[in-house]
Amino acid sequence: MESLSLWRLWRREFAGYSMGKFRQDLLAGLTVGAVALPLALAFGVASGATAAAGMVTAILAGILIGGLSGAPYQISGPTGAMSAILILISQRYGLEGVLAAGFLSGLILLALGLFRLGRFIAYIPAPVISGFTSGIAVIIFTGQINNLLGIETPAAHAPFIHTLEQIFDHESTLVKLLSYLQGGFTPNWQTVTVGGIVIAMMLFWPSRWGKYLPGSLAGIVVTTALATAAGFTVPIIGDIPRTILLADRLHLGQLPWASLGDLAAPILSIAALGAVESLLCGAVASKMTGVRLQANQELIAQGIGNLVIPLFGGVPATAAIARSSVGIKSGGVTRLVSIVHALLLLAAVYLFAGVLGQIPLAALAGVLMVTAVRMNEWAAIRFMFGNRFKTGVITFLITLLATISLDLTQAIIIGAALSAAVFINQVANLQIEIHEVDVDKLKARGIHLNGAQPHIRVAYLTGPLFFAATSNFNQAFADAHRYEALILSMRAVPTIDLTGIEALASLHEQMEHAGGRLMLAGVQPGVQRMMARAGLDQQIGHENFFWSSDQAILAAEKALHLVADESRAEAPSDLLD
Repeated sequence: MESLSLWRLWRREFAGYSMGKFRQDLLAGLTVGAVALPLALAFGVASGATAAAGMVTAILAGILIGGLSGAPYQISGPTGAMSAILILISQRYGLEGVLAAGFLSGLILLALGLFRLGRFIAYIPAPVISGFTSGIAVIIFTGQINNLLGIETPAAHAPFIHTLEQIFDHESTLVKLLSYLQGGFTPNWQTVTVGGIVIAMMLFWPSRWGKYLPGSLAGIVVTTALATAAGFTVPIIGDIPRTILLADRLHLGQLPWASLGDLAAPILSIAALGAVESLLCGAVASKMTGVRLQANQELIAQGIGNLVIPLFGGVPATAAIARSSVGIKSGGVTRLVSIVHALLLLAAVYLFAGVLGQIPLAALAGVLMVTAVRMNEWAAIRFMFGNRFKTGVITFLITLLATISLDLTQAIIIGAALSAAVFINQVANLQIEIHEVDVDKLKARGIHLNGAQPHIRVAYLTGPLFFAATSNFNQAFADAHRYEALILSMRAVPTIDLTGIEALASLHEQMEHAGGRLMLAGVQPGVQRMMARAGLDQQIGHENFFWSSDQAILAAEKALHLVADESRAEAPSDLLD
């Protein structure tokens, strides 16, 4: 399945395509476009660029990435998670840095797809993703307080911490609010009114109306009309050019190769987030549709899209879960949904640019605040905390705190480290059960021994035998020198590394020095190849490798002259451990 070419994906997707399906795609695309319009404007501003840049991103991503995508349901564009990273990059390196980092991240995404590394992106634990998403939601929410209240505060590298500092500053919003209560300060009630109306309409907009007009778009229409009619003096989006080729765009000759080292962290952050968010979107959507996402093709599409978008002045894009879900729920069946939604946005740019420019920034702040609250994975959070999964809760909280208190590039590194730590902790739990020979079981199978034999032990191992598990392994066999024969049943050991090889060699030497015998049963082919490369199979002796633990038990009893019935010394072939 993963080897499907783009052409084969298209052929399978559009097989039996009809006018009825086209009408479904058309209506779904128009619905997604209505949802995407306010988000494109808002995320463009929230990224440290312009509303026009957000529209260009949504248009090009919808056509280019949507057309090349690894699934029919993926709809890409500017997103909240990406904007939280981009605003920090913009504050530090300017819009030129954002465009350059976006372009170079596209190269990384393209390489990940071409080298078929998409499956490795899926190895990030759910608590890390949930914590990172919640942290980004906090950043987006707090980052819009200025626009909602109509105040201005200096930019900072950590918006959440900066907001807290502003609250407790001697000229902070809190002090101004107290002054207002004493009659000495008048807040910008107009921006609060505009933002409050949008928030209320998004929260209480009936779902049945949302099928035809999203609450976010309705709120923007109402507040824009109100602000214009009432003559509100509130900050607005401003001029939106009637073009998708913006004046502030990336020129390849201006790529900052000399300062590439400074942009390395932002580039990797954008690429990592773009890959994770796109594949996560595909995982969610595939559950809704039953159509599997071709991960590598999706990364190729994201890479090509992010190579092209900065050349037009757009910001980095990635797949959007909310917009993709709307397309699915609206009855969309092919990638034409993404293209139709992009064409609707393109028409809005050319036909309604003047009207879009009059939208108050406070209205976009309201959209972003509600979106930030909704983007939290509340079901996963409740499940994690409700069932008291300690490791998951700790991982979630650490990732959340790192995201809101540090540079997001550092948070991604911490999240990756946590992913590795959680993975190692989970797979390092090597289970070892040591049993005496079950004489009654063997007798029931017609194998007769000379009574119970406490000198022979069978140890059942479950899990990979690698560096993180060897401590448990060594502790379990600290007294192995007391056994005349120790049989390791390794059928449930899928892999072994050099540290595991060394632990086995040490155990063999310990047994041999004490006059005992180490025997291995059910060794997997991959594990046996590792042993052969290390020469451990010759060290232990090929005669001590067995298909099953039953066979090993009989061989041990025979070697120790404890088999009562020599005619049954060979184990039946169906005796498996």
